[in-house]
Amino acid sequence: MRLEVMRMRLVVALALVAVSLTSLAAVTRVYLWPGAPVEPPAPEFRTSFPSTTRSVRIRPGDSLVSALAREGLAARAAGELAERLARKGAQLKKLRPVDELAITWNFRQEPILVRYAPSSWVSFTAAARPGGWEVTRSETEPRVRVAAVSGEVYRSLFEAIEAVGESPQLVLAMVEIFSSDFDFTADTRRGDRFRLLVEKRYAGDTFVNYGRIVVAQYLSSGQTLSGVGFAPAGDGRWGFYDPEGRSLKKSFLKSPLEFTRITSGFTYARPHPILGGVRPHLAIDYGAPMGTPVRAVADGVVTTAGWDGGNGISVTIRHRSGFGTMYNHLSKVAGGVRRGVRVSQREVIGFVGMTGLATGPHLDYRVSRHGQFVNPLSEKFIPGEPLAGAERVRFLEHARASLGRLAADKPF
Repeated sequence: MRLEVMRMRLVVALALVAVSLTSLAAVTRVYLWPGAPVEPPAPEFRTSFPSTTRSVRIRPGDSLVSALAREGLAARAAGELAERLARKGAQLKKLRPVDELAITWNFRQEPILVRYAPSSWVSFTAAARPGGWEVTRSETEPRVRVAAVSGEVYRSLFEAIEAVGESPQLVLAMVEIFSSDFDFTADTRRGDRFRLLVEKRYAGDTFVNYGRIVVAQYLSSGQTLSGVGFAPAGDGRWGFYDPEGRSLKKSFLKSPLEFTRITSGFTYARPHPILGGVRPHLAIDYGAPMGTPVRAVADGVVTTAGWDGGNGISVTIRHRSGFGTMYNHLSKVAGGVRRGVRVSQREVIGFVGMTGLATGPHLDYRVSRHGQFVNPLSEKFIPGEPLAGAERVRFLEHARASLGRLAADKPF
C-alpha cells in the first residue's frame, strides 16, 4: 500500500514538472522568437518620445516652399511636398495669410507631419515616409442652416448688424441687394429696420461664413423694400426680385461708392469753398478716404478719362437712353479705363482723390440726361426686367412662402 502511494506521488510530481516546463517554453517562445504565435500576449514596454507641432504664419506673397523653409524645413523636402500637394488638388498659387499651416517635429527635430488647410472645407495632411511625403486630402461638407436675422438702426447699419451678433459681411450683401433702389449713404435713418433669411454655413458646429440671402426686407420712412432671391431655370443665376417678380438689378446703381457719406448735395446755389460766391453744384459729393474704389453705376462707354481742369482727374461715361455720368477729383484712373473702352456696371473705373479744385478727398459725382445735369438721388432710372410665364408663376409661389416665413420668424 505504501509503495502504491509513493508511486502516485511520483506521477503527480512528474506531471507538475511537465506543466512548468511547458509554461517556460511558451514564455521562451514569446521572447526569443518574435515571429511565433503569442498566446497569451506578452507585456509591451515602450518609451514615449515627445513631438511638437508649430503653426506657420503665412506672410503676404509667401509660397508654400518659402513659408516652410523659413520654419526650418529643407528646401528639397519643401519642394517635394509642394509638388505632391499640388497633385492632390491644392491651389498653392493662392496662399493667403488666413490659411492654416502647421509642422509637427519629432524628438530629433525631423519633420514628420505637415498640415495645410486653405479653407474650413478642405485640408491636406502630409506624413513623412521612407519613400517621401504621403499626402491625404480631407473634405468637410458644409452644414447649411437658414436663419432669420433682424435689427434696428440707431447709429449705423454696421453697428445694427453687429448688435445682433452678425458679421459686417451681411451688411455689404444686403446693401448690394438694394443698391439700385436705395442709397444707404444718403437715405439711412435712425429707426430704420431690417430683417432677412440667410444661409449660414457650418463646419461641424462651428460657423464659417454666410451662403445666399433667401429674402431681405428694409423698412425706412414708412417704405418697405423687399428682395427675394430666385434662380430662373434659364440661366440658373441667383438674383433678387421684388414681390411681383421684377428684377432689382436696375440699369443704374444709386451710388458709385459702396458705403460712404454725402458731404454736399445737388443744388443750384451753394457757396463755393474755393472760388467764393454762390454757384450751382449740380453733383453729389461723397466724402471717402483716399484710394476708395469708384464704380461705374451702369454699363456704358468711356468718353473721357484724364485731367479736366478744376475737375481734376475725371472719367465720363455714356450710357443708353441718353444718360451720362461723370466722376471727378479722382486720385487716378483704373488700369485699362480710357476713351472708347466699354465698362460694366460695378466695374472699378478710378479711385477717390482730391485733384483739381478740392479741399479734401471726395468724389464729385454727376448724372446727365440728354445733356442736362439731373439730381442722381431723385432721378427715376430704367426699371429691371420682369420674370414672365411659368418662371413668374414659380417665383410668386416661392416669394409668398419666403416672405411668409420671414414675417412669422421676425415680425416688424
